[in-house]
Order: sequence, then C-alpha cells, then structure tokens
Amino acid sequence: MSVPLVRLFGVTKIYDSGGEPVMAVRDASLDVGFGDFVALTGPSGCGKSTILHIMGAMDRPTRGEVWIGETPVHALSEEALTEVRRTKVGFVFQFFHLLPTMTVEENVALPLLLAHGSMADGARVLELLDAVGLRPRRHAKPSQLSGGEMQRVALARAVVHRPALVVADEPTGNLDSENGEGVLGLLSRLSGEGTTVVMATHSEAAAAWAGRRVRMRDGKLLPG
Repeated sequence: MSVPLVRLFGVTKIYDSGGEPVMAVRDASLDVGFGDFVALTGPSGCGKSTILHIMGAMDRPTRGEVWIGETPVHALSEEALTEVRRTKVGFVFQFFHLLPTMTVEENVALPLLLAHGSMADGARVLELLDAVGLRPRRHAKPSQLSGGEMQRVALARAVVHRPALVVADEPTGNLDSENGEGVLGLLSRLSGEGTTVVMATHSEAAAAWAGRRVRMRDGKLLPG
C-alpha cells in the first residue's frame, strides 16, 4: 500500500488568546492520498483554516505529527519548513495576496524567483496563464483585474512550481458563481493530473466538486 501524501496523527493546536488557551484543533488524524481532492467543511471558526495552515507547513501543531510524504513536518527547523513551503506546497487564499507592483506574469513567476533566484521557466508561466485564460492580461497589474481574474492569477502562482500539495482556503469566498466555478474546475483538473488538493469551504456548491468531504466541528474532525 502506498504512503499517503499528507498524514496527520493526533494533531492538536492551542493558541493563547489574552492569556486564555483556545483549542483550535483537537486530536485530529487524517490521511490524504496522492491526487485526492478533499473538501474540508464546517461552520466558521471550527478549525478548517488552522488545519490547512498546519498541513501546509505554515503553522506548527502544539501536539501531534504532520507528514508530507516521508517528511516529518512537525519536527523540522524553521529553515526546513520554509523549504517545504517553497517546494512541496502551493497556497490559494480567499484574499489573493498578489503583489500590487508586479504584473500578472511576475506574480505567477514569484515562487520560481524565490526558489531559484530568477524568473526561470517562462514557458511554464505562460502555459499556466493560458490555462487560466489570462495570457492577454499578463502585463496588467492587480489593480486592473477583476476579483475572478485575481483569484485565477493566485491559483496559477500556487502551482507554477509543481507542488505535490495545494491547500486552498475559501478560494471562492469572494467570487461570483461563474468565476467560482472556473476556479473549482481548475482545482479539479489539478487533482486529475495528480496534484493533491485540500480545500476549506463552507459552500455546499464548492464542496460538491471534491471527491471526498471531511467535516469539522469545534476543532474536531468528524467520522464518516
């Protein structure tokens, strides 16, 4: 049996809120396979974003283990965590986080710059801009784009370095239905091509695109 791409074992995350401990995630265990498209659902504040941040090496668990393939993410140094984020994970957020002084093309190429020190693999950037329908807008700045266009740029940027895992936090939350479906279609296509996608959403319509749904409540992953 092959090893899952992402494994969580007994993950708990506790934050300090004004001196009071807040348990955001409680004893969560989950396996996600290569090429899976998983929707993490539940009400606001249930711990979905925290789980994504822990999976994507953006945050450490207070207790428990996190593995990406054979890499023990929970045991890595800060420098090694940065390398995991640069090479293994792509991030798609609700609020895009594009750099306003960069063009569409430069924003998409940014992970390549961070990883290699140059805007390498321009063909890959143009390929993705074609995939999201934005090659004609490649010289535009984010301020000249619609919300749907900005999210498509963010998605292209998230996968330009060919990550094994894409984590998407409410990626359609600020989009109309047409643009939302476009983004979900691209995530589904990535999954079909072998990329593992884990998406947090409170939208039933968005969750329906995933091949698997995992529900959360009060920081706990629910069975079934």
